[in-house]
Amino acid sequence: MKISAGTDVGMVRDSNQDSYAIGELPGGAWAVVCDGMGGHAGGNIASKIAVEKISGCIKNNFRKGMSSSSVKNVLESAIISANGDIFDRAQKDAELYGMGTTVVVAVCLDSDAVIAHVGDSRCYYVTGNAITQVTKDHSLVQEMVDAGLITAEEAEHHPHKNIITRALGGTYDDVEVDFEDISLSAGDMLLLCTDGLTNHVPDDVLLENLQGEDLHNFADRLIRLANAEGGKDNITAVIMKS
Repeated sequence: MKISAGTDVGMVRDSNQDSYAIGELPGGAWAVVCDGMGGHAGGNIASKIAVEKISGCIKNNFRKGMSSSSVKNVLESAIISANGDIFDRAQKDAELYGMGTTVVVAVCLDSDAVIAHVGDSRCYYVTGNAITQVTKDHSLVQEMVDAGLITAEEAEHHPHKNIITRALGGTYDDVEVDFEDISLSAGDMLLLCTDGLTNHVPDDVLLENLQGEDLHNFADRLIRLANAEGGKDNITAVIMKS
């Protein structure tokens, strides 16, 4: 599996609160992407704590041939542990109170991928000339869409689009993790990204710019697109190609 990854502060923010990590596994690879929240220091710290904790768990616990259920158990434990670390750190420092982060993780072993996520950072599945959003945002506007109050198109430009309903840390010491399973064929891709990308670049443009053989340029290409549209947030993109 090949990986292209990158992150950028964007055109407006003065610091990058996104964090990510990638790595190889026997027979596969992994990636974790986080988007911090909670002020200048808090967002940076929360996303870094989550990435470091989850990355360490992946490196220490995964092996070739693990079942999907075993992968999910390890990821759930890692994410819950990261949530506890962030919450505990915030309780000890009043300036960090309420800090939190989104997370999306992909673990690919052989031809199977397990996706875990909390918040509105996303995973997309790209195969041939099609792109599909795998994760469902834990956000206020997504709940409004599910309830039939607004359309998916209206959600894209809703004034409360940035309000998330689930995150690591924050003011709660527990968290619920959602999972998805994907079977990968040769040439298929996963895109893990923060909302600094998806708020600026629509799905069809993402797909158009994930074509060709120059995989090592894909992440930088997507980041440039988001910045060209205003770059109002930090931008992170990780592309994993089977």
